Amino acid sequence: MSIVNIAAYRFYPQPVESLQSRRDRLRATCRQLELKGTILLSTEGINMFMAGPRASVDTVLAIVRSFPGFEEIPIKESITDYQPFNRMLVKIKQEIIPVGCQEVPPQENASPKITPERLKQWLDQKIPVALLDTRNDYEVAMGTFRGAIDLNLKNFREFPAAAAALPEEIKKQPVVMFCTGGIRCEKIGPYMKGLGFEEIYQLEGGILKYFEECQQEHYDGECFVFDQRVALDPLLTPVDASECFACKHVLTPDDQQSPHYREGHSCPYCYRDPDQLANERHAQREARIRTIASEQRGCIPYENRRWISIPGKYAGRTLIDALQAIYPPYSEVQWRKEIEQGKITAPAASKRVWKTVAVTPERIVQEGERFLHTIPDYTEPPIDPDVRLIHEDEAIVVIHKGAPLPLHPSGRYQRNTLEAILHDAYFPEKLRPAHRIDALTTGIAVFTRKYSYASRLQPQFSAGTVDKTYLAWVQGEPRWIETECHLAIEDEPLPHGGRKLGPSGAPASTLFRVLDRNGGMALIEAVPKTGRTHQIRLHLAALGHPIQGDPLYLAGAACRSELEDRSSEPMRLHAWKIGFDHPITGQRVLYTASRLGYDVDPTPTPPVHATLTVQ
Repeated sequence: MSIVNIAAYRFYPQPVESLQSRRDRLRATCRQLELKGTILLSTEGINMFMAGPRASVDTVLAIVRSFPGFEEIPIKESITDYQPFNRMLVKIKQEIIPVGCQEVPPQENASPKITPERLKQWLDQKIPVALLDTRNDYEVAMGTFRGAIDLNLKNFREFPAAAAALPEEIKKQPVVMFCTGGIRCEKIGPYMKGLGFEEIYQLEGGILKYFEECQQEHYDGECFVFDQRVALDPLLTPVDASECFACKHVLTPDDQQSPHYREGHSCPYCYRDPDQLANERHAQREARIRTIASEQRGCIPYENRRWISIPGKYAGRTLIDALQAIYPPYSEVQWRKEIEQGKITAPAASKRVWKTVAVTPERIVQEGERFLHTIPDYTEPPIDPDVRLIHEDEAIVVIHKGAPLPLHPSGRYQRNTLEAILHDAYFPEKLRPAHRIDALTTGIAVFTRKYSYASRLQPQFSAGTVDKTYLAWVQGEPRWIETECHLAIEDEPLPHGGRKLGPSGAPASTLFRVLDRNGGMALIEAVPKTGRTHQIRLHLAALGHPIQGDPLYLAGAACRSELEDRSSEPMRLHAWKIGFDHPITGQRVLYTASRLGYDVDPTPTPPVHATLTVQ
């Protein structure tokens, strides 16, 4: 029995100065004497839990008592035959005990103290008094005074609100609040008076002092302490108990035999069914995603800075020619105006200081050269914020997206993109899109959470082993029930981003099947066998049945001269199902994003949660 355990605190009415020098002195002494525990220093006072040999503890206490105002700091002491702390920490904190209410000086107008002996007398004589336990729920569960009020606190910051909600009749009678060692009650005393408690006391020295002077009288159980002893009995002797790492609940040997006890993870008091926990996490994540999407951050004016890289095929041309070729929607006049106003710049040659310099339209550009396009007070078009989480696991995230909503930054969109929304929702993770999906297409989009998973999933898209099924409402009623289209699609984009069919293009193949006919329209199931840009849209237009609301393609696969604004009539193309080999298990999985009434009603309706099935 050679280890002395002390607990001590002291609030000081005047702000404590020289905190850094005091911290350095105490830290050096504690390390030299091989003491362990925690000492918190603040402008409001000191709080310390420490253990070690008698001589070492007395040396540190002598230093603390040498500080002005701390000469009479009270000490609570117990003895063990082992060291209950793992390390020694000496920290400067804003508060030595956090409260969670407006800061109130802990010493001024503090509630009067009642000694353990006096409290015992009151309880012996059955004097009407309310006992208010200010500790957390897991501390109370270990033991408390008979008949005490338990506020069911998860942490002490909840105390002010819980105390304020107590019935008025309690506030009008004598109330004795208590905690482990008294520090919490000392800090909260002035606040309690402000809540209207007419006769409020605090138990001097807390439960530990009561044990020292009165032992078990009027108290059931033990007292939780914040060290490896976990709990002390009324004789201040450690009990046979441990603590749950997750919820801090005290565990008996029987608790540790429970199938719900996993050391470091859970215990019978905090165990949650895995399915229920997964559903709650899913709901929280989806709520976070939808909140970010609804903020429409790109619609708030900002300085848009975009890098423009010069492809090899434009090397040797003038800057103005290259810019027109890279982004045709901008005219030569517009690009020249941007350059003249200093909105197109190039990185300076300096390696020490990053900056950009002005450029001229006739500058000859090289392959890989980069130019910065800066657009002040830029705003993006609004998006459909209806983003839903279908599934997430360690490897992938499957999303049901609305339209318009681009997958990644391009064209007019930088911040109003699904990639940007998910980046904020999953930060610091950076999700990677596993495939492409048009901004005007609703339905499934798959993201990977790590490069290693992307390297296993993305090749499946390249190899054509991913099963993809789309739904589309088209103009007119096809004469056929099923058909295939194998028209090649040119790689070179048109000025407004469209594509055209041509024999020199890349091979493309799509299977179509009519699911429903309704008033001059038809619901088509589309299964692409290749993955060309705008493939389904072009093939249906070529068959004489362009998709309802398509702003780009007309019957016969003719392309509009300009992209039409169809925001009032969304394009009716929906990424319905997707199946692939899971990047972790290798098992074939199928994800389905369904819309309520989509397959029978051509009228746009709100989407519902998509379903997940595993084959």
